[in-house]
Formats: sequence, C-alpha cells, structure tokens
Amino acid sequence: MKEKKKRIEIIDGLRGLSVVLMVIHHLLYDFVYILGAPEWLFTNPVFDVLHYMFAGVFIFLSGVSSRFTRSNIRRGLIAIAVSAVISIVTYFMEMPIWFGVLHLLGFSMLFFGLTRKLWDKIPKKAAPVLFIALIVAGPLAIKYLAPGSEHVWLRGALWVLGWSQPGFISYDYFPLMPWLFVFMLGTWAGIFITQRKLPIWFYEKKIPVFPPIGRKALIIYILHQPVLYGIVMVIVKISASRL
Repeated sequence: MKEKKKRIEIIDGLRGLSVVLMVIHHLLYDFVYILGAPEWLFTNPVFDVLHYMFAGVFIFLSGVSSRFTRSNIRRGLIAIAVSAVISIVTYFMEMPIWFGVLHLLGFSMLFFGLTRKLWDKIPKKAAPVLFIALIVAGPLAIKYLAPGSEHVWLRGALWVLGWSQPGFISYDYFPLMPWLFVFMLGTWAGIFITQRKLPIWFYEKKIPVFPPIGRKALIIYILHQPVLYGIVMVIVKISASRL
C-alpha cells in the first residue's frame, strides 16, 4: 500500500490564517455597508494593506499546492464551476462577485495545468525574477496603458485582466494582473518544498488552531459569505422589530 504523504502544517496553518482574516474582512464589510457601522472599520490604511497581504499569501500558497496535486486541470475546472455558482448566487444577493479569489485560482490552476511543461523549462534561478517582474509590471500596465475613451469597449473585454470599465462592480475582485503571477511564484517555490530542500523544521513544525481551517479553505470560502450575510440580515430584522 502506498504511504500517504504527510501534510505540511506550516502551509495549512498559513492558509488557515489567511482564510480567518478573509472572513473577518468580509464580516467587517457587512457590518459597515449593511448594518451602518463606522466606515473606518472596513476601509483604513492598515486594513487596506493587510487585505492584499493575506490574499497574496493565500494565492501564493495555492501555487505551492499545485506542485502536490495530481491534476491541476481537474482542480481548476472544479474551482471554475464553483466560482460560476458563486457569481450567480451573489448576483441575486445584490453583491455580485464576477472575478474573485476563487475565479482567479480556478483559472490559474487550469492555466498552470495546461502550460506546466513550458514553465518548468525556465531556469529555477530565473523564474522568480520573471514572476516578480510581472507582478510589478501588471499594475503599472493597467495604470499607464489603460484604453482611451475611444476604446472604452476594450475595457469591457479585458476586465478579467484588470482593465475594468466605468461602472464595473465586483465585491471581490482579483484580476489576472498581477495575481496570476503571485500564483506562478508559488508554483516555483513549490518545487523546492516538494523536493524537501527547506530546513527540516519547515516540514515537522506543529501549528495550533489554523491547519484544520486551512485544510477546509474551499468549503469555508464557498459558505462564509452567505452565512455572514444571513447572520447580518437576522440582526437587521431583530433591530427593526425593536424600533
């Protein structure tokens, strides 16, 4: 019988922490924009930076995990199917998510699964330089190479990349630039992790609380916003009944 590979608790723990912070972030959004809590609870310089930091960690770790899975194509198709359902459900909740984290991850997994052999031909020392350069170049391209008013239709075609047209709303939005390359950077790091090139403590370290959450990240991502929304709406109805 083939021995089951031992999970790396640091990876699961960091993923779990990222999920917890994501849930808190969305809960604060619901408090502010549905319950009328002070706006600074959701939008402030500290949270604005932390939001992208823990989202970046989550996406990076998903890239790392792509080196452990049997089929990134299968995982990608499942994530894309689930994200399509999320778009439909959130549309009817009047909180549409057109290209959120799960949409991005589904596309990234599928993209990597289909092009893996090409990326693996890049020298290991050159790959991180390339991916980091693309991470930096993506936002600059979106800012300085934006289609002009005469090409506003182009924004409607390229919003998945990051060029969104005026009036575009997605309550969770992670376009391919630069986030696809954060995922790809994770695929590079995953090579060294799977080959056990890191210090032994990285593989043996025990982490409390967060690893089980990280192992259920997909389920939590799918369910957390409807659950939070339901809780907030119950609070709204209870508050209204007391007036």
